[in-house]
Amino acid sequence: MSREEQLETIKSILTPLLLDDIFLVDIKIKPINNIKVYLDADAGLPIERCSKINRSLYRTIEEMELYPDGNFSLEVSSPGLSEPLRMHRQYLKNVGRELEVTKTDDTKVTGKLLVVDEEKIMLEFTEGKNKKAVVHQVEIPLTEIKVSIVQIKF
Repeated sequence: MSREEQLETIKSILTPLLLDDIFLVDIKIKPINNIKVYLDADAGLPIERCSKINRSLYRTIEEMELYPDGNFSLEVSSPGLSEPLRMHRQYLKNVGRELEVTKTDDTKVTGKLLVVDEEKIMLEFTEGKNKKAVVHQVEIPLTEIKVSIVQIKF
């Protein structure tokens, strides 16, 4: 079975396991049959839900004998903080947070995510300090976004 066929089979097994607020971000399969499933949820994804989905998915993969010799490993998690946003739904979830956006021309814009629609996002950022501070808002078409990463402030 090709990697593409494996991915499609795992997606088809996974889909009924996901509740309305949980969505698939990505699946990666390494050559050593290490399967990594990245899920996210509109209101955050607790580890208990990842564990439950992991157990169900693992059991079904074994029952279907997707890897007849049983030689596979499975990890189900949410994307880490350093992982880029991949889906429109992830942008919606992160409205109000700070994003660093690398555009297709390799310029970077960092600002608070204000608006997300089907075609673009809007960031707000401040240049200067105190009385010289100027607030800017910039619209960035989704087609011009190379990478977007949520910035964590402490």
